[in-house]
Amino acid sequence: MVNKVDIFGVVIQNTTLIDVVDILRENLKNKKKTTIYTPNTEIVMAAKRDERLKGIINEGDIVIPDGIGILHGAKLKGITIKERVTGFDTSMELLKLADENGYRLYLLGGKDGVGNKAVENLSRKYPGIMISGHHHGYFKGSHFNGEFSEIENLVVEDINTSNTDILFVGFGFPKQELWIHNNKDRLDATIIIGNGGVIDILAGEAKRAPEVFIKLGLEWLYRLISNPSRIKRQMVLPLFLIQSIFSKDKIKEIK
Repeated sequence: MVNKVDIFGVVIQNTTLIDVVDILRENLKNKKKTTIYTPNTEIVMAAKRDERLKGIINEGDIVIPDGIGILHGAKLKGITIKERVTGFDTSMELLKLADENGYRLYLLGGKDGVGNKAVENLSRKYPGIMISGHHHGYFKGSHFNGEFSEIENLVVEDINTSNTDILFVGFGFPKQELWIHNNKDRLDATIIIGNGGVIDILAGEAKRAPEVFIKLGLEWLYRLISNPSRIKRQMVLPLFLIQSIFSKDKIKEIK
């Protein structure tokens, strides 16, 4: 059984990308519904303040350590997390599985028109993927006020009638987590992952940090340089590390 790490009440799997992919491969084969959440330090700190969000994340079937700060915070308490497993890398592995096995992929998120661009790029790079559909993420629904909207119901119906195997939900935190939580029981998709800006990257509308920043665990710095207005959001990282140092029994390993 995979060990887990409890970080301020958010329970994250201490795993590797290879192990996650093995689980996803089997779950796709057996059509076992699987929700994936990808907490980083910003998400952990938000969940620390909001019990409902914390509960939603902890209900995920796979909860992976997306942020490098998560690894550093655990290390400060003598806990080694095997590796950083990002939502982006997990999504790319899902694309490979879909390409190899002809699985059907639905893209939900981004601005109107972004889905079309993503589909065009995916079709060239992964000809084996069956694109079952796409829809922009700018609609009101249960991720705003808890009530299902008419357009939300139509989106769920479209996903289900298209026999989707893999669903990318790119609303950003916390909307994507709320939407997945509210709709997972009425969705027929096998793998449902909240993966932020992945659809934008697939469409060529956004870029991931250069490899050197990723290897050094400095994606946050690249984002800050690219968009200085993120400074308030990025301040959560030092705050997280400070609280990790002085916390007592708030970061612990679960056998």
